[in-house]
Formats: sequence, structure tokens, C-alpha cells
Amino acid sequence: QLETLEQEEQECLELRPHPTEKTTHFVSHEHGMTVTRTLQEGEAEPRCHSFSYSRARLRGRLLEGASLLLLRVLARRHTMTPGLVFPAINSEGDLCTFSY
Repeated sequence: QLETLEQEEQECLELRPHPTEKTTHFVSHEHGMTVTRTLQEGEAEPRCHSFSYSRARLRGRLLEGASLLLLRVLARRHTMTPGLVFPAINSEGDLCTFSY
């Protein structure tokens, strides 16, 4: 019955002369989850893209951060099952699966 309420991921590339920063923000709400991605390249205006998933599409899916946390808990308890697969949402906000 765990649920991710909010998660933010940030990536920075310090490539001169155009450093790049990408932020992905996930927010849960009563109808599902909204994903907002922002890309800042050098001095250019930030580009922002937002989209949502309904609760029905998200049922049973884990965000990447929650998946890593669950993996650590299972490993610590020595309860890993070979070929374990979780329906998930990756850091880009795409629906996918994580296999362990």
C-alpha cells in the first residue's frame, strides 16, 4: 500500500560552453500523476513539458526511486526472487518495467 506522493530528479552536465540541466518532477494527485520535465541548455530559455497519467494506468507501477528503495529492502531481507519484474515509470516519465 505504498504510494509515491512526490519525487524530483535532477541531472546536470557541465559541458562547456553549454551546460545542461534536466529536472523531472512527479506529483501524485487524486486523478493520477503529473510529470513535468524541464530542460535548460546553456543560456537558452528553459523548455518545459508536462503530461499526466490516470490512476488506472499507474496501478501497481513504481517510480524509479521507489523501485530502487524496494530493491534495497528485498536484498536486505534476502527475499529476492530470480527474474523479479516490476511495472514502473522511468526517469523520463515513460511507462516501462524494471527487472532484477
